[in-house]
Amino acid sequence: MHVLDLFKLDGKTAIITGGGRGLGAQIAEGFAEAGANVVLCSRKVEACEEVAAGVKEKGVKALALACDVTDPKQVAEVVRRTVEEFGTIDIVVNNSGASWGAPVAEMPLEAWTKVMETNVTGTFLMSQAAGAVMRDNGGGKIINIASVAGLGGTDPRFLDAIGYNTSKGAVITFTKDLAAKWGADNIQVNALAPGFFPTKMSRVVIDQGGEYILDRTPLRRFGSEEDLKGAALFLASKASDYVTGDVLMVDGGMHAL
Repeated sequence: MHVLDLFKLDGKTAIITGGGRGLGAQIAEGFAEAGANVVLCSRKVEACEEVAAGVKEKGVKALALACDVTDPKQVAEVVRRTVEEFGTIDIVVNNSGASWGAPVAEMPLEAWTKVMETNVTGTFLMSQAAGAVMRDNGGGKIINIASVAGLGGTDPRFLDAIGYNTSKGAVITFTKDLAAKWGADNIQVNALAPGFFPTKMSRVVIDQGGEYILDRTPLRRFGSEEDLKGAALFLASKASDYVTGDVLMVDGGMHAL
């Protein structure tokens, strides 16, 4: 097999949660360019429909579905519809996320709960439901979107969001443990830990602490609309068949300081 063939996704089907904007849309575009059919789901299905229209122009199939990843019934319906439409599930990207900025002493319990439910419970529910299909079909790839914020504490001058940091740390541990549990089923479970990409969720943080962030990023720039594609494709493709339980940091070197 030619080395470039290892990165092809022809005939594969990927579910991407939170696929209607930001990093999810970027990953969907990359997968489509590699030949995969994509299922995009989020609470705002209209945004997913817009991304799906662009994906179809690349010559693959796309399906947009409404889904609150904290609702087991809605997650199960996305899995059912995906199998109904495409026959299987080869790749899942758990990208749906929420954040809430506030000093610890002022963090409302409902905000903490919302962040943890979306970022952690949502990742668990979609992995559980799609993983059942993968096990029956001989394997698959699960990619969880963590964050460099999940690697440790952050200076509150640029990121004061303890719920978000905690949830992403949980996603990292979940990734490693699920990889240990499902390796025998030929399911590779890995995580991407992006740094700061200009998205709707990160806009306020970048506006308030952009100079601070860049000063602590060796490459001296934020992530671009292309910077996550290659990393995600690696973890979704045959090229990563012997990689599981890993966290690939795409952060311009911030974690190295």
